[in-house]
Amino acid sequence: MQTHFSDADRQKPHIQQADEVLRACVHCGFCNATCPTYLLLGDERDGPRGRIYLMKELLESADDDTQAAEKAQTHLDRCLTCLNCETTCPSGVEYGKLLNIGRAEVQRRAPRSVSKRLSDYGLRKMLVNPARFKALLRLGQTFTPLVPGKLRNKMPAAPVDAGSRPAEDRHARRVLLLEGCVQPGLSPNTNAATARVLDRLGISVTPVAEAGCCGAIDFHLSAQEQARERMRANIDAWWPYVEQGAEAIVQTASGCGAFVKEYGEMLKDDPDYATRAKTISSMARDIVEVLRKAPLDKLDVRSDQRLAFQCPCTLQHAQQLGGAVEDVLQKLGFALTPVQNGHLCCGSAGTYSITQPELATQLRDNKLDALEAGHPDVVVTANIGCQTHLAGAGRTPVRHWIEVVDDTLV
Repeated sequence: MQTHFSDADRQKPHIQQADEVLRACVHCGFCNATCPTYLLLGDERDGPRGRIYLMKELLESADDDTQAAEKAQTHLDRCLTCLNCETTCPSGVEYGKLLNIGRAEVQRRAPRSVSKRLSDYGLRKMLVNPARFKALLRLGQTFTPLVPGKLRNKMPAAPVDAGSRPAEDRHARRVLLLEGCVQPGLSPNTNAATARVLDRLGISVTPVAEAGCCGAIDFHLSAQEQARERMRANIDAWWPYVEQGAEAIVQTASGCGAFVKEYGEMLKDDPDYATRAKTISSMARDIVEVLRKAPLDKLDVRSDQRLAFQCPCTLQHAQQLGGAVEDVLQKLGFALTPVQNGHLCCGSAGTYSITQPELATQLRDNKLDALEAGHPDVVVTANIGCQTHLAGAGRTPVRHWIEVVDDTLV
């Protein structure tokens, strides 16, 4: 794709990066064929190719041009950031990088309405603090009829048992565990189950209370600098354990894992954190990356359940781990049902199911139709956002796959 940036613009780091991404695009449109919003809406502007043109027009326009920003805003907001287009693209276009630049530019040139800013601020404050989220969740469970409908179906009906954890220093091998911000409230047994499974494999798990939200929620709600502050705080919290020999930082939510793996890129220009951020990203592991290299024969599993695995976009497209969980589950003896169009997003996408509920509900129902076609007993996934979004339909039970493994250990 030909670009038309001035020499002065090309001196700006974000324009340099955008120019590289744009020039890689050859207009082929293969990306549209796998874009969930394009398939739903049929609007070129709601597919990756159209959004790329909108962002190109925005970045090439005058710095004070608000019209181009307003033109792009709605269509960039509708993007799930699933990165299916990156997996599909034959030219290797790094659409996600361009999208981050485009959204930041839209935010700068066309500030949101007061109501939208208040809504995003409220979501950030509600979701990113685990203790606050737990308290609000319990309040919501007590006064369910008062909870807005788009939030009500994401809540467990009652508090969930966290389960017990093995001692943190039982084994020579040791990993850190990112607890997450909403998962300890919505599905606390996921991390406990992870600790028990890894304990069976001779690996101790150390949770680090000072490490909070990974930063993804802030970043995708137009608070990118606040997200970087969270990254720095997490690096500071993990670093003493890294120096003491922790071998990995494990995530059970694939959305968090994908984001932590980007710390090195996002903080590469920070002289105080660039080196450590790169190290942290290199140590980030989804739980499946640990298990697929482990002696699975130590996990004596007995189960006759039929499982349908919903592979989150952040696992298959962002982390390029499509098929990894299925392989582990099959090696452990689980029966997996086939899932058509497994590459398509379920509509959760962080806070997308809250900010774009109509599109998210259509995507969820389509995904559940595909997952349930093989008549599974349980749908399993690898991300808390997908789990709560799919479970909100009240259809087939939805759980994290590591919990099912833990339940069936002999």
